[in-house]
Amino acid sequence: MSDDFDDLDDLKRAMDAAAPRPDPARKAEAIALAMKNFDRAQSSFQETAEDARPTSDRPAGGLLRGVKTMLNSWTSRGVLTASTALAAVALLAVLPVMQQNAPGAPDFVQVEQSGGFGGLMDMMSADEVAPAAAPAPRVDSPVVPNERLQNHGLAQTYSGSANTLSSEDRKALQNRGLIAGGNIAMEVQESYVPGYDAPRVLPEADTEAYPQAEANPLKVTAEDPVSTFSIDVDTASWSMIRNSLMRGALPPKGAVRIEEMVNYFSYDYAAPAEEEAFRASVGVMQTPWNAGTQLVHIGLQGALPAERPAMNLVFLIDTSGSMDQPNKLPLLKQSFRLMLGQLGENDSVSIVTYAGSAGRVLDPTPATERQTILDALENLKAGGGTAGQDGLQQAYATAREMTEDGEVSRVILATDGDFNIGISDPDALKDYIETERESGTYLSVLGFGRGNLDDATMQALAQTGNGMAAYIDTLSEAQKVLVDQLTGALVPIADDVKIQVEFNPATVAEYRLIGFETRALNREDFNNDQVDAGEIGAGHQVTAIYEVTPVGSPARLTDPLRYGDAVVASDSDELGFLRLRYKTPGEDDSALIEAPILETTPLPDADFAVAIAGFGQLLRGSDFLGDWGYAEAISLAQSARGDDAFGYRQEALNLMRLAQSLSQ
Repeated sequence: MSDDFDDLDDLKRAMDAAAPRPDPARKAEAIALAMKNFDRAQSSFQETAEDARPTSDRPAGGLLRGVKTMLNSWTSRGVLTASTALAAVALLAVLPVMQQNAPGAPDFVQVEQSGGFGGLMDMMSADEVAPAAAPAPRVDSPVVPNERLQNHGLAQTYSGSANTLSSEDRKALQNRGLIAGGNIAMEVQESYVPGYDAPRVLPEADTEAYPQAEANPLKVTAEDPVSTFSIDVDTASWSMIRNSLMRGALPPKGAVRIEEMVNYFSYDYAAPAEEEAFRASVGVMQTPWNAGTQLVHIGLQGALPAERPAMNLVFLIDTSGSMDQPNKLPLLKQSFRLMLGQLGENDSVSIVTYAGSAGRVLDPTPATERQTILDALENLKAGGGTAGQDGLQQAYATAREMTEDGEVSRVILATDGDFNIGISDPDALKDYIETERESGTYLSVLGFGRGNLDDATMQALAQTGNGMAAYIDTLSEAQKVLVDQLTGALVPIADDVKIQVEFNPATVAEYRLIGFETRALNREDFNNDQVDAGEIGAGHQVTAIYEVTPVGSPARLTDPLRYGDAVVASDSDELGFLRLRYKTPGEDDSALIEAPILETTPLPDADFAVAIAGFGQLLRGSDFLGDWGYAEAISLAQSARGDDAFGYRQEALNLMRLAQSLSQ
């Protein structure tokens, strides 16, 4: 063993003797050689024809050949010891280069070997010469990232032009809608650092779109006492907020619709009397974020039918290339599988898909033929463009074919919202759906996935199609929407439901509606039965909250009118007057419900609903909350959590805490 160590000591001394001290001339030579290497790599990444090709008996560099000869004369134990030492030295030399050469790291200088260990020592001290070197050029070229192609069943990286592909690869990309105009779609930039071959891929562009609506303004009662809006039972906003927060980001402001956040949860409202479609309840409470104002809390509770009517469902499924992600088409299939378990012998299902062109992949089939329906779902594959218009036309035609007297027909559109072929403008889609809803077929929209989610289009479709919109990001959300609340989602009990509140200027100086920005109506729309509004399903609840400033309160933000007070004087102690209009499904004329709004006790679960409304205002950056923040919202929700059978309220508390951390 001592001989082995003597050999190793000899090698170490030889290495030390071979290592010259850095000098300025040699450093300048190293820089020139590095730039020469880079220029050669840029042209063809190959050596010139005049360069000698290293062979096994003539390795590059005299020292390496000498080391080989020396190692051949050693014992096996000596070879093992020496090779370990060499590996350690090489690691010391290469590791700084690897660290510098990683994506985002500073450029490095690679020195061409000039014989002996001098070149290696110069490369090890590249950090000393790097400051004097010019920055290494960056080369960008359009490619399709590996990860995106792997999602489409492809494992290769291709350049921007489709002409360079083999016929097999070109066909594979065409079938998945990845070639457009002779070029490969989804181009990103691949950035090279000299000597580093792995691509650095920029993230995919975010094309999500949300309705752009400013928060409702504060209104002076004496000037504008009437507030009118359509009800909303959608819950998509809450799911999108949860999805954003769980991904470590605050949600886009356009995705925050406070009424949908509040209506995501159930409350203990009074049930309607027999033969009533729904019942309206009103409560008044102190505003937690402003001691000088009050909250008027309106709650609607829909009735549950004694027996659910037969359902004709058309699953309109987006199978375009953008749906080929785990949280899109695969989750969609799992969600519909859950839903099928809730359908009975009187229900029927058909499946229409759209991707490039629309087609009916399952004719109307009794829901009891579960395996037939499941097989049709499982056979769906993603690929191609998005012919949304053709799909809608085919789905409505199928629904009309399935409908019989006394039955309810509904198209359930499942998509990531990417309508890039056909009608893509929300206003144009709205016009088209308006002409189709007269057939009595309802349209609901289920959103899946993120990145290109067109929430604005989804909202336009659901609102105009007399349906609801939900966003499904987990199987648990599918359970809530398509299993626990299936009857409410599918069975309408009241159409075109409108709310109008007239505030009393003698008692209320100012007011503002919290949420419902995308559901605002003109005052004259309330009595016009031709104006579309929202629908309430069986067992559905709707919550609306106003913040009001009593006359004489120091919290008033506007000055009273000089000549207005005498006009509004009144002996009434009412805060306002509530009116509701709705149509029984299938009827053309609306019914009217009226009730005064009096100073009264809060509604059950009011604190939790208000905590969620405050949470939504925090996410939107409201100017009306003062110093009230996430800590106060969390405390209020915690104290009002109550019975939480499925953990939805606890989830809300967790999301509030997460938003609080992300906002700091």
